[in-house]
Amino acid sequence: MHYPLEYYQQHLKTYQAEEQKLNKQITVLSLLRVLVFVITVLGIYLVFDNWQFAAFIGIVGIIFFMYLLSKYTNKKAERDFNKALITINEEEINIISGNFHHRNEGLQYQEANHFYSLDIDLFGRGSLFQYINRTTINEGAQKLADALKANNIHAIQLRQEAIKELSEKAKWRQHYSATSSLVSVETPAKHIIKWLKNHKPFLSKIISWLPIAFGIISVAIVVFTIFNSIDKSFIGYWLLVGLGFTGIYLKKINDLASNSDKVKDTFRQYASLLKQIENETFTSELLIQKQNQIKSEDRKASAIFKEFSKALDALDNRNNLISAIFGNGLFLLDVKNSYHIEQWILKYADKVEDWFEVVSFFDAYNSLGNFVFNHPDFVFPEISNNKHVIKATQLGHPLLNKTKRIDSDLLIDNEQFFIVTGANMAGKSTFLRTVSLHIVMANVGLPVCAKTSQYNPVKLITSMRTNDSLADESSYFFSELKRLKYIVDAIKEESYFIVLDEILKGTNSTDKAIGSRKFVEKLVASNATGIIATHDLSLCDIENELSEVKNYYFDAEIISDELHFDYTLKEGVCKNMNASFLLKKMNIV
Repeated sequence: MHYPLEYYQQHLKTYQAEEQKLNKQITVLSLLRVLVFVITVLGIYLVFDNWQFAAFIGIVGIIFFMYLLSKYTNKKAERDFNKALITINEEEINIISGNFHHRNEGLQYQEANHFYSLDIDLFGRGSLFQYINRTTINEGAQKLADALKANNIHAIQLRQEAIKELSEKAKWRQHYSATSSLVSVETPAKHIIKWLKNHKPFLSKIISWLPIAFGIISVAIVVFTIFNSIDKSFIGYWLLVGLGFTGIYLKKINDLASNSDKVKDTFRQYASLLKQIENETFTSELLIQKQNQIKSEDRKASAIFKEFSKALDALDNRNNLISAIFGNGLFLLDVKNSYHIEQWILKYADKVEDWFEVVSFFDAYNSLGNFVFNHPDFVFPEISNNKHVIKATQLGHPLLNKTKRIDSDLLIDNEQFFIVTGANMAGKSTFLRTVSLHIVMANVGLPVCAKTSQYNPVKLITSMRTNDSLADESSYFFSELKRLKYIVDAIKEESYFIVLDEILKGTNSTDKAIGSRKFVEKLVASNATGIIATHDLSLCDIENELSEVKNYYFDAEIISDELHFDYTLKEGVCKNMNASFLLKKMNIV
C-alpha cells in the first residue's frame, strides 16, 4: 500500500528545491543579458569609426543576447511549471488534513428535480464534489459533475479499470493539471464549437496564391526602387493598392479577429493537453478508446491545434501599426492569415468537439484517479448479479475522518425494504447518505469506503430534503408529495434503490403514520428496494406483515446524565428516544 501524504510531502520538497535552482539560473541569465548588452554597446562605441567591425560586434552581441533571452524564457517556463506542481502538492496535503472547504462547491451543477443530487451532499460545502474535484477547465468540471449525476449502471467495470490506471499515474496526472493551470482561459469550449460550426467563409480559393504573388511583386518593386530602376513614388501607390484590397474584406476580417482573439488561449491550452494525452501509454480499454479518438488523423491532434493557435497569433499581430500598414500594403497579411484560419475551420470544425471532449474527459477522470490514489484503504466494489444489492463490511461515509468514523456492515437484497429508527443525532441520516454515496460512487466506477463490497448495480432515487417554494406557491407538504409522486412514477419505468428520510413531515402525527405506512406498503408491492428512516415506531409493525421488510435501528443511551451514541447499525427497533432529555439538558424546558 502506498502512502499519499508521504508522496505529496516528498514531491513538494523535490519541486521546491528545483524551483530554488531555477531561480538562481534565471538570475544568472538576467545578469548575463545585461552584461552582453553593456559589452556590445561599449564595443560598438570604441570601434564606431570602423563601421564594418562595429556592425560585426553588434550582430554577435544581438545573437548572444537573443540566445540568452531564449534560455531565460525556457527557464522561466520551467520555473512556472514547478510552481504549479508545488501548488498542487501543497493543496493535496491540505485536503488530506481535512482543509478543502475553500474549493469550488459545484452548486451550479445541482438540479432541483434530479434523482438524488439535492439530498446526499453531492454538491455544496463539504460535498463529495468539493472533496474530489481537481479539474482545471470548466468543461472538465462539468463532465465530473455529470458523471456523479449520471445514475449510469452500465460499463462500470470499464470505468473502474480506467480510474485504477489513472490512479497509478500520479506524476502524469499532476503534470497534466500543472500544464493546464498555466494557461488562463475565458471562452467556454461550447461557445468556440458554436462559432466554428456557424462560421461562414468569406475568402475564395484565389487567396491561396494571391498574397504570395502580391508579396513577390512588392519585393521586386522595392529592389527596383533601391537601384533607381523605377520612381520611389511607385512604392506608395502599390502600398495603397494593397491596403485598398485588404479594405474590401476589412469588416469581415475584424469580426474574425475579434472571435479569434477570444479563442486563441483555449487552443493553446488544449494543444498542450492533447500532447500530454498523445504521449502517454494507456492499457485500459476506455482510456485507449479516448486516446484513439484524437489519433484518427494522419497528424496528431495536438499538432493540428498548435497550427491553428499559430494562425490565430499571426492574425493577432495586425494590432501592430507597422504590421497593419506595411504588412497589409505590401504582403496582404490580414487576408493571408484569415484565409489560413478559414481553411483550418473548414477542415477541422466538425472534429474539434470530439477533441475537446477527450481533454475534458481526462480532466474529469484525473480527479477520480486522484481520489483513488488518496484512499488506498477504500475498495472497488465487486460487480455481481446475485440477489444482494449491497453486501458490504465496515461500510462508512467517505468524507468522515477515519479515526472518528464508525462503520457498519450492510446486507440488503433485491426487493427488500429496511425501516431504520433511532434517536435524534444517532446516525440515521448519515447512514442513509453513506448507502446513497456507496451507490453513486460505485456506479461512477470509484472505490467505496468499506473493507469489502459486493454490488449489484442499481439506480438511486431519494427523498431526504424537501423545501417549500414561495415562487411556485407550493407548501412544504405539497412539495414533498410531488417528490413522492416523482419516485412512484420513476419506479414504474425501471428499478431504483429508494432512500427516504422521515417522509410526510408536513402533516400531523396520526395522518403521517397512516400515510407513511400506506406509502411503504405501495413501494413493497411494487417490488421496490430501499431504506426509510423514521421516528415513527408504529411503521415498524409492517415487518410482522410483510417478509420483505426488516427493521434496523441506531441506539442512544443516557449514562451518568450524558447522552452516548455508538453510531452502529443494529437489527430491531429503537426503544430509546432523546428529545425530552435534550430539552431538559439544554434548559429549554
